[in-house]
Amino acid sequence: MIPITTVPCSGYTVEPAPISDSSEPIWRDLFCRDGTALPSQSPEWARAVTDAGGFRTLPQFFKFDDGSRAVLPLFVKGAGRLRYAWSPPPAWGFGGVLSDGEMTPAKLSIVLEQLETLPSLGFKIRPNPLTAGLWAQAARPGWSAIDRCAHVIDLAGGFLAVRGRFRPNAGTYIRRAQKSGVEIEVGNHEGLIDEFHRLLQLSLVRWARKQHEPAVLARMRGLRRDPKAKFITMASQMGDRFRLYVARLNGRAVAAILVLMGQQAHYTRGAVDEALAGESRAAYLLQATAIEDACRFGCTHYHMGETGNSASLAQFKSRFGAVAVPYCEYRYETLPLARLDGLARRTVKRILGFRDAP
Repeated sequence: MIPITTVPCSGYTVEPAPISDSSEPIWRDLFCRDGTALPSQSPEWARAVTDAGGFRTLPQFFKFDDGSRAVLPLFVKGAGRLRYAWSPPPAWGFGGVLSDGEMTPAKLSIVLEQLETLPSLGFKIRPNPLTAGLWAQAARPGWSAIDRCAHVIDLAGGFLAVRGRFRPNAGTYIRRAQKSGVEIEVGNHEGLIDEFHRLLQLSLVRWARKQHEPAVLARMRGLRRDPKAKFITMASQMGDRFRLYVARLNGRAVAAILVLMGQQAHYTRGAVDEALAGESRAAYLLQATAIEDACRFGCTHYHMGETGNSASLAQFKSRFGAVAVPYCEYRYETLPLARLDGLARRTVKRILGFRDAP
């Protein structure tokens, strides 16, 4: 039995409750019923976050007086008023509210208001970009909105329709990869994770070079964020929904992407060995293969992740029919921690001469 506190508010009744063994089935039921759900909002993903990330789950459950229910997957570090909460933690995908009814701005505002009563240094929520309008309307005083931009492909009509929306140069590069002899293997076994992680480490060094960051520092930072054990845990918890696509040329892995499958698919990591990949355009065949799989699995959208201000990333994603989706992360803090963190990061970047990706 989930303990319940009833809080009347703005014509609704909300019943927040902490997590318990009996609450996970409710979370899973809401995950299955919400058409906007992303794999990173599932209970299985939450177990990966706690096992590999060292966070604790503190999902917030709500029941409104129109009979609908909602859950906000929340993860914390620290204790009591010194803890900080995320939905989800950094580098763990997208979060936000799941519901079995229409989530209105009024209901979402109640969820945010309830969070403000919890003992914590702060909250940071990175919602599904496709719900940006809802979150903007639910904004409350004291919450900061941080501008973001992601790219998303609408999979309506199936793969033939989606493929028809690819730009001509994407088709050219896909055919070039096929003619070059690029072969794709898909799976989630540890051998593929090894290959993916080796490529990821090479990419960390390449990105560091482009951003004028010391390679040692970039590699240390990247491996702290994405150790191999993290992906092994993800695969263990997510099963077939964790899909690595590895491109091989002459038998050697040259590029790989990680895609999470669910009601909506999420391309969450990519890596390439540019020296081995050469002009094969393997990355285009990887994306086309994953997008086709997402259509076959019945996904409604294919998220291509954060683009920021990078023109080259935006161009690459738009070649597959992805459109830019501006959205915001939301932050609420009792102390100006994010402001201090941002100041420290900007100072270090200025000292290093760091440049954002073009």
